[in-house]
Amino acid sequence: MGQTTLWSRQDVVARILAGELLLIYQGLLLRIPQSWLDAHPGGSLALLHFVGRDATDEIEAYHSNDTLRMVKRFSIGRVDLVDDLWEPLVPPIMSGWVRRLNSDGKSEWYREAAAARSAENTQLSPSSQILLVDKDLTVQSHAPTLATLSPPPTDLSLKVQARHSKAYRELHKRIVDADLYKTPYITGYGPEVLRYTLLAGISAYAYSHNWLMTSAVFLGLTWHQLVFSAHDLGHMGVTHNWAVDRILAILIADFIGGLSIGWWVQNHNVHHLVTNHPSHDPDIEHLPFFAISPVFFSSLWSSYYKRIMHFDRFAKIVVAIQHKLFYIVMMFARFNLYANSYGYLYKKAWDTKRARGGRWAFWLEIVGLLFFWSWFGAVLYGCGSWQKALAYLLISHAVTSPLHVQIVLSHFTMSTADLGPTESFPHRQMRTTTDVICPESIGFMHGGLHLQVTHHLFPRLPRHNLRQASELVKEFAKEQGLVYAEFGFVDGNKEVLGVLRGVAEQVKLIGTVAKAEAQEAVERKIAAAEKKAN
Repeated sequence: MGQTTLWSRQDVVARILAGELLLIYQGLLLRIPQSWLDAHPGGSLALLHFVGRDATDEIEAYHSNDTLRMVKRFSIGRVDLVDDLWEPLVPPIMSGWVRRLNSDGKSEWYREAAAARSAENTQLSPSSQILLVDKDLTVQSHAPTLATLSPPPTDLSLKVQARHSKAYRELHKRIVDADLYKTPYITGYGPEVLRYTLLAGISAYAYSHNWLMTSAVFLGLTWHQLVFSAHDLGHMGVTHNWAVDRILAILIADFIGGLSIGWWVQNHNVHHLVTNHPSHDPDIEHLPFFAISPVFFSSLWSSYYKRIMHFDRFAKIVVAIQHKLFYIVMMFARFNLYANSYGYLYKKAWDTKRARGGRWAFWLEIVGLLFFWSWFGAVLYGCGSWQKALAYLLISHAVTSPLHVQIVLSHFTMSTADLGPTESFPHRQMRTTTDVICPESIGFMHGGLHLQVTHHLFPRLPRHNLRQASELVKEFAKEQGLVYAEFGFVDGNKEVLGVLRGVAEQVKLIGTVAKAEAQEAVERKIAAAEKKAN
């Protein structure tokens, strides 16, 4: 089939149902082979969430020009547009369908979860919303159908969303023309390297003088600051060369921080692409500790973690007081990063289809983690007693907690509604993300990542150029009638606590209603028994 082949929407639907992975880029129909799906550096979910959709904005936001030229090699023709627009389909994974190998080694459809489509149209649960829940084993469906791929009704206008998308691409060109993708090595990373060195030096000096708690504080501050550079490298936002950025990222994240950059990249890419979706964004899936929306009461399925997020008795107890536990949990959030990192690498150890460069990157990560626990283990052992070692461990990790608080501020207060595949990339990012206002003089404390709106629109943009780019984004938002959300750090904390408290109160309300209904049922039974006795 040549590049001139024209594919109708019905053709695309039929081929997707037949198991092909198809998505649209600049009017071209891309067919992604299984081999590339398995080897995609950004993870397979980054592709699966855009099957049947126009992924032009996302592809261009996440890839360099060299990679974009390679993307077109997957083209099998053009799609038939109506008024220059592609009417999107619902990717199978968003309705709980995936492809997997059967016992004969052949790929077939597998329903990992059931799709719960909204029966109402409210701000919390719009008509366009599809959430995943535990599959109903009594339903004997063996493959997705046309109805599976058909989007639910939406209040969004495809033409308006296309206008936002077109304006976003023009904005992107302005960003490029302003040379904002050029990394400021001297003025940007120069002061940061000095800061890292100073903090690490103070920690080592204090440790050598047996000022253990002081050493622990400054080690935590070193980790807190270093993670910003690891973040940039994970986004290919420093040298813009995958191999070089990945090696540097492993040295920082794995060797110094004890965390897997491979896990973080895969997790973070999904977060960026399906931001704040309850069934798909791992960065808001924190049961049993947090629920930022009542929709989590339905025990949703996570397409990322591949499990049900049970809203069980323990979750109800914890979520009912989540606003009181927020900062306590954040103090120990780094331990959860260890668990996710090592779980990811364990699975990768058995994966024969690792991403490009995955084999050497995987083993370098393993070496890095062994190195980390060797030096950090020696630090803890050198504290002299298990009590001091435990205090050192907890303090050094608790000091990094402001970073975790900062991250959730940008999303926990924003919409978690699913507006469907019609929603454009810029509309979705600006609806689900907010900035944390911060004076430029202390911006280093947030690593520049308090400017999350601009970062979500341009994830590969060097962090030190976000402030300048954000001015252009604000102009874009005003022209397109979009909201550029931002609030101060203190106000942001109040907003997050308010959201957590609101959900907690609904848990208590549900418990009160259930208790009242149970009491009423008991009273009815007693009355019935007394009537029968008389």
